[in-house]
Amino acid sequence: MPPTTIPQVPPSAIPAEANPGIHETIVSLRGVSKVYGSGDTQVVALDSVDVDFARGRFTAIMGPSGSGKSTMLHVLAGLDTATGGSILIEGDDITGLLDNDLTRVRRDRIGFVFQSFNLVPTLDAKANVLLPMKLAGRAPDRAWFDQVVEALGLSGRLTHRPSELSGGQQQRVAVARALVMRPAVIVADEPTGNLDSHSSGEVLSLLRSAVDQLGQTVIMVTHDQISAATADRVLVVRDGRIVADLDHPDVDSLAAVSR
Repeated sequence: MPPTTIPQVPPSAIPAEANPGIHETIVSLRGVSKVYGSGDTQVVALDSVDVDFARGRFTAIMGPSGSGKSTMLHVLAGLDTATGGSILIEGDDITGLLDNDLTRVRRDRIGFVFQSFNLVPTLDAKANVLLPMKLAGRAPDRAWFDQVVEALGLSGRLTHRPSELSGGQQQRVAVARALVMRPAVIVADEPTGNLDSHSSGEVLSLLRSAVDQLGQTVIMVTHDQISAATADRVLVVRDGRIVADLDHPDVDSLAAVSR
């Protein structure tokens, strides 16, 4: 996939209401471990990980298959439980929450974007975007909805059903659905994995725009160096540990640490 050129918007150009407290810590992992099995079959997926993620930044997590990168994402997003350590979202420890409380955290404070778009085929794009708010019994903020839809280029597609949209457009709807809830953080697990190179470039551009134009925080898992180079920061994971923490790396730098 060819590199995607994405315009950079300086922090001063981001509306203050969309980006309060830019670069404050939004997610923290402290001594987080995840162990599967026991005895001879024990697998340490995460090994006492300490890391902070800042508000208003795009962080990519990459590493080989089995490195622990997806486990890290799932644990910090409350999709899986840690064996040890603590996970804080906006200063609140989610590690020991009961299922109902954890469900509310995932619904209200975390936006999810996956390889599978998870759109309801019988609903149009607008209804799919607003579905989480409807399920939560919350009225949408019309101004914010319009801003998200315009930023992601969906204004002319709101009445289309998923079958009438391209793969890239469907992923745009999925990202808009995550954004409209105003989550503390968006987590994206291989969001371009099911897309062609053109659509992949579109999705990376819109995740970049979500950070630059809407002040969102994005944490993305990817195996692709070009995709990772879209981010502000790249964590390289191997054997359940962070082995490199790179600021605005280029593809060559990522290739060197991935060998």
